[in-house]
Amino acid sequence: MGDKKQNTMDTLIWVLTAIGLGAGLAMDACAVSMSNGLANPKMKLDKVFTIAGFFGVFQIIMPIFGYLAVTVLSAALGEKFTTIFSYLVPWIALILLLILGIKMLVEGIKEDKNNKKEKDNTEETVKNLTIGGLFIQAIATSIDALSVGVIYGNVVPLEAYLTFLIVGIVTFGISVAAVFIGKKFGTIFSNKATIAGGIILCAIGLEIFFTHWNDVVAGINAIFNLF
Repeated sequence: MGDKKQNTMDTLIWVLTAIGLGAGLAMDACAVSMSNGLANPKMKLDKVFTIAGFFGVFQIIMPIFGYLAVTVLSAALGEKFTTIFSYLVPWIALILLLILGIKMLVEGIKEDKNNKKEKDNTEETVKNLTIGGLFIQAIATSIDALSVGVIYGNVVPLEAYLTFLIVGIVTFGISVAAVFIGKKFGTIFSNKATIAGGIILCAIGLEIFFTHWNDVVAGINAIFNLF
């Protein structure tokens, strides 16, 4: 009886930990989802779920990549592979998010200069949010999840994969809510919302980069040590 209670408690703690981990990792996806809603206040429901689906799926895929990198690829290619991998993570996130953010800023500034009056432009705003753009956003905002996969390298596969699944589900739910919040404020602020969305993307890229500053410095030192 005692063992059953202990097992139940351990399972509950594991699930709550996975949910908390998912909520923490989802913050970047949440902010970007909100910026998408800001830029597309007339976005249809299917697009909302597409955005959330992209972020949720990539929050599952990325830690799996990290997990496989530390368990399979490191065994085959050596620990240097994992080390080099960690050096590249902040640079990838910074470059991708700055590209997207600056693009949104330029579009928002052009729109503001032209002083366009609000009209029925649903098709235009939906076109701006392409699958390719979502793909890049999803990769950039799930970069942190790679390191989680590495951390879980000593966990049995079933527990690790279930944890990653919960992270993805939590991210999906948070992203749906964030898009709707963004849509609401996007309607209020009109063309200023695109500029705000661009600033958010750039800020997230910088935040990820400086959060991983130790890896950035270590990577630069490693390059200089080669010469």
